[in-house]
Amino acid sequence: MTKLVLPELGEGITKATVSFWFVKDGDRIKEKDDLVELTTDKATFNLPSPCSGIISEIIYHEGDSVEVGQALAVINEE
Repeated sequence: MTKLVLPELGEGITKATVSFWFVKDGDRIKEKDDLVELTTDKATFNLPSPCSGIISEIIYHEGDSVEVGQALAVINEE
């Protein structure tokens, strides 16, 4: 089990908003697939998967604010 965590985003940026998920619970994914689009007050970016597997749980949903270090989703590795 791997947690998709919001990484450090740069100096002074402590949170991001989930704009859009490219996947849903139960989807099979590959390492480096874009999983989620996130927005900060300075930029919009996509967060790729750290591994291949199946999305077992999406924790934060579209419109939710997430702090750096928080888990966005859980991936069951293959």
